[in-house]
Amino acid sequence: MRAGTVSSSGMGGRVGSIIGVTAARTGSAWGPGALCENVVVNRVWIVMPVYNEAAVVGEVLKELRRTFPHVVCVDDGSSDDSARICAEAGAVVVQHPINLGQGAALQTGFEYALQDPQMDCVVTFDSDGQHRVVDAWDMVQRIRSGEAEVVLGSRFLDRRTQVSALKRVVLRTAAMFSRLSTGMDLSDAHNGLRAIDRRTLGRIRLTQNRMAHASEIVNQLADIRPRWVEHPVEIIYTDYSRSKGQSLLNGVNILAELFVK
Repeated sequence: MRAGTVSSSGMGGRVGSIIGVTAARTGSAWGPGALCENVVVNRVWIVMPVYNEAAVVGEVLKELRRTFPHVVCVDDGSSDDSARICAEAGAVVVQHPINLGQGAALQTGFEYALQDPQMDCVVTFDSDGQHRVVDAWDMVQRIRSGEAEVVLGSRFLDRRTQVSALKRVVLRTAAMFSRLSTGMDLSDAHNGLRAIDRRTLGRIRLTQNRMAHASEIVNQLADIRPRWVEHPVEIIYTDYSRSKGQSLLNGVNILAELFVK
């Protein structure tokens, strides 16, 4: 278990130190959430790793919580105001005192969401504005319909996502390695938008804190063998994400992970 702080601002206002996430639940945290536009998903938890995203995360959460009121943001040792902004936007905030990496943040979020006895599905969602709420909604419906227990986003099942030639090669190479090592015929093995049902989530235990967590999730799913499908999603590469050098850095990390294993 990891040490952290939980803030439920907007859903009870409770802030306190916790050990891991076992003491984080409050009675109000599992309530019906804010009344949202259109249809509201009440039992899905969004798990959102956050690291120094104060410039954009407030707007991301504002749009997201119109459809998904239950969001746990795992602030992974941010040095800016990310945690405060997430709390003010109505998310539950669990904080890592130091930066541990996205894999560690996801595992903390999974542990938090599993404490809700009414949670039947989680969605992993990026905090930088690259994911679309409508894609997350459609992925949840494929689980709710009984079609699948895990839905994995893919930017290569349609032509909406504009991917550079270099990044396309990197991601295709990663998918090929994934197929060879797990037998799962994925077109996009490193897509951060995923929907996972409760039974499967309870069997996932991430130990790779940083970029290797994406391959670890696929490897564990191959062992668990849930019913899974890929779903076409659009990844929006914004000026903001490009200014952080995210695409190039992630590509380098993915290739390093593949050839070091």
